[in-house]
Amino acid sequence: MEDSDFDVIILGSGPAGLQAAIHAARRKASVLVLGRVHKSSAFTAHIENYICIGGEAGGDLLKQASTKAAESGAALLEEDVMELTRSDGEFSVRVESGRTFSARALILAMGVSRNKLGVKGEKELLGQGVSYCVDCDAGFYREADVAVVGCGSAAVSGALTLIFYAREVHLVCDELDVADYLNERLKESTINIHENVKVVGIEGNDAVSAILFDDGTKLNVSGVFIEQGAKGATTLLANLGVSLDTETLRYITTNKKQETNIPGIYAAGDICGPPWQVAKAVGEGCVAGLEAAAYAKKLAGGKTG
Repeated sequence: MEDSDFDVIILGSGPAGLQAAIHAARRKASVLVLGRVHKSSAFTAHIENYICIGGEAGGDLLKQASTKAAESGAALLEEDVMELTRSDGEFSVRVESGRTFSARALILAMGVSRNKLGVKGEKELLGQGVSYCVDCDAGFYREADVAVVGCGSAAVSGALTLIFYAREVHLVCDELDVADYLNERLKESTINIHENVKVVGIEGNDAVSAILFDDGTKLNVSGVFIEQGAKGATTLLANLGVSLDTETLRYITTNKKQETNIPGIYAAGDICGPPWQVAKAVGEGCVAGLEAAAYAKKLAGGKTG
């Protein structure tokens, strides 16, 4: 992939993102889709209530959709997004390999994070040493010993951030799944890597004191950052000013054109809130793809590419 400048960049390769890619590309916009298809929540689902589909595996459906998006002209890159910035009305997107792409329009279709550990102490110690956002809470752990739990780009990136704050940083995962660039940065760092272990509990009274592993051992830390998957919307969008719903601060608010409050940024799928249905995601992706392509063309004076 040589081009770094696109009309539309889509964050997320689930039903919403891939449908958006098909429609935007067919409008002759240059399109880049970022994300790993197998990380979509729909990948492991059994699709039964989607029109014309009767009991099909979600993974098979998404593989077909990826092929269709590519055939329509979209470029697909299986990397997570690490940073979004905006300057002079255009957007810059940095991915985990360190490459940066620019776009006239963004479509946010990353879904929502449901990846909690589900272990004893996690809920009870939330805000008392348990966190789901390194960028938000790293400053509270200066000169402390902390652990990051996760195997993806968000976990590794978070651990690399924490070495500038914490005294000692531990990365806990069963098997790393990141781009080579990020893996090399991890190996060159001072981070302690604990592979092939699983966290089964978090200890502490009024604050975190340790995490427990499935082999019976424990690690004494005062902070646990649970970062399983790609960076969440709240973290990525913090500096762009995209409005979230006022009740939960988890979902992006859009109008009927799937426009957010920021010109050039659109959203579709689970990231816009329930119901968690493929039908909703596909419909919103269709609208977002068409609208984003039209916006990019208008911004470019009718000339895209």
